[in-house]
Amino acid sequence: MSKPKPKFYVVWEGRETGIFNSWDECNKHISGFPQAKYKSFKSLELAREAFRTSPEAYIGKEVFDTSLTPDQLALIGEPELESISVDGAWNTATGDIEYRCVHTRTGELLFAKGPYTDGTNNIAEFLGLVHALAHCTKNGLLSPIYTDSMTAMSWVKRKKAFTKHPRSEWNAVLFDMINRAEQWLATNEPTNKILKWETEAWGEIKADFGRK
Repeated sequence: MSKPKPKFYVVWEGRETGIFNSWDECNKHISGFPQAKYKSFKSLELAREAFRTSPEAYIGKEVFDTSLTPDQLALIGEPELESISVDGAWNTATGDIEYRCVHTRTGELLFAKGPYTDGTNNIAEFLGLVHALAHCTKNGLLSPIYTDSMTAMSWVKRKKAFTKHPRSEWNAVLFDMINRAEQWLATNEPTNKILKWETEAWGEIKADFGRK
């Protein structure tokens, strides 16, 4: 089992202010302190930057943070913006799934499908990726395609959805879509590059549904 990645806790207002390396240490300075202001960060660099800045710039706001070092970020590089990005979503409460595809640079919506009853996130990612390949083939697009799902990439490479999700009367439409996707992969040879979206380096994929 991998060790949990460290976090750095910035305390702007508390019994003692500063940057602390553990929640226990942070909690000692904020617990019971009126209107304490604090936030955790994945990287020491961002924690230091935040501590030098007003807490209002960070508390309650989405701030891209990464635990990767500058050398690791440099090794990964930047995404190819002249590309398309696809993402799937699974509703944990209802079991419904959906997927969509956008232009990576502009965010323009290219297609969106769903919701479909009784699926899994892997199925949504797989169907979205195959749909993106079919979209590019139909429209003569050579754009790279980004996905954040290694499972979907593997299934597409093997031309089959290796899902263990049970078929039922509720998801018959979904399994028909899976069959058609597998048939399309078996009879087509798309040339688009399929690339892994590096979430830790770039933030959420551009097609993300924003529900995390």
